[in-house]
Amino acid sequence: MWRVIKSVLAAFLGVQKEQRRREDFEQGRPLAFIVVGVVMGLLFVVGVAAVAIVVAR
Repeated sequence: MWRVIKSVLAAFLGVQKEQRRREDFEQGRPLAFIVVGVVMGLLFVVGVAAVAIVVAR
């Protein structure tokens, strides 16, 4: 699972190596990447909203 998280983080930042991306598509399960991506996206949105609320006070 840690490998999936690292791959999704690298993809979010746009720094994932081509070899790693290829390995993910060949060996990884798509559902794991989708779930981790959605969860990380939601965490990002919640984090940005929390910062905005704190700054607005």
